Amino acid sequence: MSIEKLFRSPYSVPNALQVTDEGLWVADQITDRVALIEIDEPSEYGVTKLIRDIPSESSNTSGMAYGAGTLWLAVNGAATLWRPPREADAGAGEGAILQVDAASGRTLRRELVPGGGGTHGMEFDHFEEGIVWVTTLKSQTLSKIRLEGWTVEHVIPLPYGRAHGVVRVEDGVWVVHTADRVIVKLDVESGAELDRVVVPESEPQPHGLSAYGSDLLYCDATSGWVVKVTP
Repeated sequence: MSIEKLFRSPYSVPNALQVTDEGLWVADQITDRVALIEIDEPSEYGVTKLIRDIPSESSNTSGMAYGAGTLWLAVNGAATLWRPPREADAGAGEGAILQVDAASGRTLRRELVPGGGGTHGMEFDHFEEGIVWVTTLKSQTLSKIRLEGWTVEHVIPLPYGRAHGVVRVEDGVWVVHTADRVIVKLDVESGAELDRVVVPESEPQPHGLSAYGSDLLYCDATSGWVVKVTP
């Protein structure tokens, strides 16, 4: 297993990221803007090229996915700690998922997190059509949700609190547990642990998570680093 710092995010508090064919999307927890950047291997200056930057109606953005040609943002409550309130902000302690146009940032759809409470992560399932996975902080679970009707099809328990980024792979699902500094691979039916990555204290803390080929990328909302993990 190896952990390698790649570059700094274009935002000061990157709390979600998603790899796509176009590049890497990164969301800022403070401004709730989303940037598409090139994915470069480590450079002397630790920076990368900005492709475009869009606004969003998200608040306290703490997770992101890409699917059906659109972005999906995890809204983790109000963002008034960082900025003045907006009319579209979620209420305190309320979590929601926004489907967002990737060119303009326009909200296409808004759904509440099942069971109420906040969320720190989500993933669009590329192995089963019409499915997204959402962390539910209030119950410390991961919910499998069918987009049509926004119905919960299955729920698995999570081993630790403060679940963050989620990555669905063919043989399971990776979930970040930020406070415990572990990224745990779980069985999608039982929630049994299949594998884990322990992030040492010497490395940036994991928050958002995305697949990067056979590797994983995570962002650290404290230091701004984007980091590559080879499990």
